[in-house]
Formats: sequence, C-alpha cells, structure tokens
Amino acid sequence: MPSIKDITNYLEQLAPLAYQESYDNAGLIVGSPQTTVSGVLVTLDCTEEIIHEAIKRDCNLIVAHHPIVFKGLKRFNGKNYVERAVMLAIKNDIAIYATHTNLDSVKGGVNFMIAEKLGLENVRILSPKKQILKKLVTFVPTENASKLLEALHEAGAGQIGEYKNCSFSVEGTGRFTPSGNANPVIGTLNEAEEVIENRIEVIFDAHQEFKIIKALKSAHPYEEVAYYVSVLENENQEVGSGVVATLAESLSEIDFLTMLKSKMALKVIRHTPLLGKEIKKVALCGGAGGFLLKDAINQGAEVFITADYKYHEFFDAENQIIICDIGHYESEVYTKELIVRYLSEKFSNFAVLKSQVNTNPVQYF
Repeated sequence: MPSIKDITNYLEQLAPLAYQESYDNAGLIVGSPQTTVSGVLVTLDCTEEIIHEAIKRDCNLIVAHHPIVFKGLKRFNGKNYVERAVMLAIKNDIAIYATHTNLDSVKGGVNFMIAEKLGLENVRILSPKKQILKKLVTFVPTENASKLLEALHEAGAGQIGEYKNCSFSVEGTGRFTPSGNANPVIGTLNEAEEVIENRIEVIFDAHQEFKIIKALKSAHPYEEVAYYVSVLENENQEVGSGVVATLAESLSEIDFLTMLKSKMALKVIRHTPLLGKEIKKVALCGGAGGFLLKDAINQGAEVFITADYKYHEFFDAENQIIICDIGHYESEVYTKELIVRYLSEKFSNFAVLKSQVNTNPVQYF
C-alpha cells in the first residue's frame, strides 16, 4: 500500500507547491508522510463533518482543495471550526492535505475542469505567470555534450509546453589553467589549456533548480563546473490564472446563461446587463477571480465566469463584457471529480472516494 508521501508526491508532480500564491497554505497540513494510506476522501473543504465522514468510510487521508489552516494556530481549545477539525483529525490519525492555488494555476487543473464541464474548446491560460522560468548555461567538452544533455533532460530541463528535450548549443573554445592543487580531467597543472567545448542552454521551471544543478554536477566531467542560472521574464504558457476558451458554436446570451446554469447545476447566476451580442469566447476562473477582468476583456471574451463579486465591482464591466458570478462553491465543486480522476488513474490498490457532504456555507432561500 502507498504512503501519504507517495500520494502527495504524485499530486505535486501535477500541481507543484511552488505554484501556490504567497498567501496560500497548500501541502500536507496534518499527518506524517510515512503513514500507510488505507483510503482517500476527496473534498472541496475540510470541516468537522468531513472528518467524521472520513472516519466512517475508513479513509485516513483527506485531500481537500481549500486548506483548513490559512493562518498560524496559537492554541488548540476548540474555539472555532478550524481548531475543532484539526483536533478531531489528529485524535483519529487522519491526515489532511490541500492542493489549492497550485492546482488552480496548472494546465489540466481546476479551471480546465470547469472548461471541460462547459464543453469549451481551445482552452489556454488566461493570465500566464512570469518569472517562474530559469535558464541554465553551461560549458562542456564536445564529446561529453550528449551525455550531459541527457542527464539534464532526465532531471526535467528543456520542457517547453508540448515539446521536450529542448536545448540550444554552439561550439567554442574554453580556456583555463589548473592550479597546483587542482585535479583536472583535462590539462596539466599550472599550464594553460584550451578545449573545444559546447555552450549548452536549457530552460527549466524555477522550482526544479536544485534537481537540475545536482544532475549537472553529477554528469559533468570537470572537477569545477562552469555554469550560470538566470531568471527569465518570459511568460510560462502552462502556468497561470484562469483560462480563456471558445464555444463550439456561438450562442445567444440567454442560451448561454441557460447552458451555464444547467451544466454547472446552478441555482442562480448573478450577472451584469446583457449586451445583445453572440457568445463565442469565454473567460473563466474558479473561486474569486475578479482580478482577471481586464485580462478577460483584453482577450476579447464576451463573458467572464467567476465568483465572489462585490456590488460595486460589477460596474467594472463597463458594458464591454458580461460578468457571471456563479458562486465560489459552485465554481469549484467539480474539483473533487478532478482529484478523484487523477488519483484513481495512478493508484488502484486502495479506495479513492468523493465526499458526499455538501460543504457550501451559502444557502439560497
């Protein structure tokens, strides 16, 4: 049977913790990574009721979208639901893991699941992240270049979208003089040496730097490896906030709202005035995505689907786009299906169960 670490390592391959927002608390919140997993309960929120459900269904790991703990807890005396839920989990040896804004940010994550529910096509990141890519430049004897590149690619370097093993190299002359205390692979102590080398460049995700440099130093033939790493301003088209996509066929505004309500199982949609346009391009962001409104407009979307809009924020549509607030819970509830799908495809020797509890704190009269 797999351990909690096996489960979380897999989830973090899909949605690295490095991609979570600075305010977030994704990761293993309660429990030991070495614990053997008897069953996994997947939920949107982690509450006392969810802990009781996990106990009843013999699951000792809860995978939630929203972290139960956002701020530091100084006391555990049960004064609020967060403390009570954590205390109950610890008492019953139940681990709690959260995959939150990191899962929001990746291709195939929360927003792609919403797009799938709506049958959207040509789905891509609405606001790609910057400064999360780095470039490695190193120099290696030409005869060792292929072996070094193989090691770097194996460690994860050179993955650009749907293309892998990407690199650039150019041949030149490297010069150095080994000191009397050196142990050179090529050259003689205290004598100038020239070597035909390849300058190799590869791009990689910033959070992989330790692994990449370790592979570089392990595979490089030199005693002292010459290299440098730089942060790129480039957008990473695979990581970011929200998505923008298209309908297979244009719909009238009323038909679109009807479709949205039906496919997302909504009780109500709060929206800005209709503009008398056909709907073809759709921008969306699960949860509170109002910060992406300008991106949605700039991308030419006719409608922007999100949640948690305040009264005055609706005016920001400026008759350029229709804002549809479908509710925070409603926009993200299908994240449970997404996580269950990923875990079930990878692990088949224990139960991966979707919570049957509706944790939505908002009710409609």
